[in-house]
Amino acid sequence: MLFNGNEKKIYSTDNPDEVLLHFTDVMTCYHNVKRAKLVNKGKLTSQISALLLKYLSDAGINTHFIAQVGERDQLCRRVTNLPIVFVARNRVAGDMERRFRWEGGERLPITVIDMYLNDGKLGDPLVNDYHIMALGIMTQEELNEVHAIILKANDLISGLCSDAGLELVDLQLEFGRTADGTIIISDEISPDTCRFWDKDTGTRLDKDRFRHDMSDVIASYAKVLECLSKSGTGMSN
Repeated sequence: MLFNGNEKKIYSTDNPDEVLLHFTDVMTCYHNVKRAKLVNKGKLTSQISALLLKYLSDAGINTHFIAQVGERDQLCRRVTNLPIVFVARNRVAGDMERRFRWEGGERLPITVIDMYLNDGKLGDPLVNDYHIMALGIMTQEELNEVHAIILKANDLISGLCSDAGLELVDLQLEFGRTADGTIIISDEISPDTCRFWDKDTGTRLDKDRFRHDMSDVIASYAKVLECLSKSGTGMSN
């Protein structure tokens, strides 16, 4: 075991350039203040993430995803994670709603990219390009490249969701460096990390249901997987 997290565990493999990601049924929020174990959550998040990462890879975007292994495990390229969380926002929700006291759900005139230092002890502070460069995490050229990848990924997944009867409210992405220094998308893309709403009703189908003590968390995740599986990605559950 290389990493023993609440929601994911990472294991080494016989190939030093590959790892195995295991998705658990644990769900947490508010820096682990709230947590629960929800049966089948790990299977759903793994399969949704595999579907979306493969979709991006097929579109020419480099990700760490190699293959789905069983129901809740993924074989992935080994990377050194960059300690920055990027969020592409299409509507006002979550942290943006609180910071600016904007109306929740309002559609933004442009996609906004927020960046956070991935450090729970510091409260995951909001950072900008200059902070990231000053910390020696990425260069301006690398940041420009990553911003372009984020916007492309956001457009691709937004389109896929629209075809599936869903709306991508925001997209969280993390990146890592491979052994040769290439920066690629790492970690998961799922309702645990992104916001998915029903396109017609606006019903939330993501971790906000757990955050705000709403019912049917697992049923909502299952609906996301079902919709995406029927949307022409070439994958099914």
